[in-house]
Amino acid sequence: QVQLVESGGGLVQAGGSLRLSCAASGSIFSINFMGWYRQAPGKQRDLVAAITPGGSTNYADSVKGRFTISRDNAKNTVYLQMNSLKPDDTAVYYCNAHITTNQKTGIVNTYWGQGTQVTVSS
Repeated sequence: QVQLVESGGGLVQAGGSLRLSCAASGSIFSINFMGWYRQAPGKQRDLVAAITPGGSTNYADSVKGRFTISRDNAKNTVYLQMNSLKPDDTAVYYCNAHITTNQKTGIVNTYWGQGTQVTVSS
C-alpha cells in the first residue's frame, strides 16, 4: 500500500509564493518519475513540472521561470516552489509518482495524491 500526502496549498495574493510538498509512504522499493499536475474547474488535468531521480526537470511553458520542482530521494518527497503566482495558477494541484513496490517483479505503478487547492487572488 502506497500513499502520497500533499500539503502546502492555500490562498495567496497575486505575486505571492507557496511551497507544496508531497511525501510518499508505504511499501516502496523505488520511485522513478515524480511530478505535479493541476486541474482548474472545467479544464483537464495538465502536467506542471516533473523530476527524475537524478534531478532532471521539465516544466510547462506557463510556469517556466516561476516554479521550481525538487525532490529529496531519502525522504521520498517532492516539492514545488511557486513564485510570482498569478490568478491563472488557481487550481487543484496533484502529486504524481511512478513507484515500484516489488523488487522481484519490477512493475511500476502510478500513484496520485488527494490534491491540494491553490487559489491566487488578483
